Amino acid sequence: MLAMLHVLTHDILPVFAMMALGFILGRGNLVSVPDAKTLNRVAFLLQPALLFPLTNLLDWHDFQFDAIGLYAICQIIIFSITFFICRIVLGREKLEAWLLSMAMIFVNTLLYMWPISYLIYGEAAALPITAIVAWDATITFAFFIITTDLMANSKANVYQSMRRIALNPVLISIFLGIVTNLMGVVALEPILTGLDFAGAAAAPLTLFALGVILSSHPLTPNASVIMLTGIKLLAFPALVFAALSLGERPAQWNTLVVLCAAGPSGAMAFTLAMLHGVRTDTIAPVIIWTSTLSLISLAWLA
Repeated sequence: MLAMLHVLTHDILPVFAMMALGFILGRGNLVSVPDAKTLNRVAFLLQPALLFPLTNLLDWHDFQFDAIGLYAICQIIIFSITFFICRIVLGREKLEAWLLSMAMIFVNTLLYMWPISYLIYGEAAALPITAIVAWDATITFAFFIITTDLMANSKANVYQSMRRIALNPVLISIFLGIVTNLMGVVALEPILTGLDFAGAAAAPLTLFALGVILSSHPLTPNASVIMLTGIKLLAFPALVFAALSLGERPAQWNTLVVLCAAGPSGAMAFTLAMLHGVRTDTIAPVIIWTSTLSLISLAWLA
């Protein structure tokens, strides 16, 4: 119990506090939602400073690819089930259902779980989290950026769509990081230092802006929010836990991959919803409640 409280107070709450601070200042009208949206956009543009070094310096050799593969399969299953529920049962618009389903499987790994895992386990011990961060940051995130853009701009011609996607700074940083990694080209130290300096601001800015923006939404959960929160915090990690019983790998990988699955819904579903004018009255409370309730589950699992 004491260990759980130590993890909660020393490693999880300090990261969560940035979103809580934004929420409090937003509710107190000290920071406006337009201000927060500007901060959110700045933070989004700073994410390449995190993503390029991550992909450029990534050492793939120690990854347990079967664990990543099982995690990805669980993502596909939960996403498909949630999309069916949102579209058929709840009757949500296609794009909103798409982003709600994204929120069930796209954990806030890069901006939330990664710093928390490093505080708890240190760099070497957090290799499984790093692997999931790399998967979500390079494949899952890129997939949802592209598909959401295409769905939201379905009337645009192919050239406009491809040009818009090709000029996305996040996608460019992911592409360059992967290509240079595969070529064995390590970025120069001054470049990495500058990116590290800039990238350090991305997580706290995003969490703070998200807190302010979410403060304008009601906290009381309706039936849809309760159901989706349950899928994210219970069904997804339970499925990952069951899937990881297949095969053999270091026990720490199973523990940390399940820990990652138990994290809160990623802020990027909310960011993409705002970017494309999708209603956020369900996405926002889901992020609030998964972020709040995951404080307990993460401390327990860690």
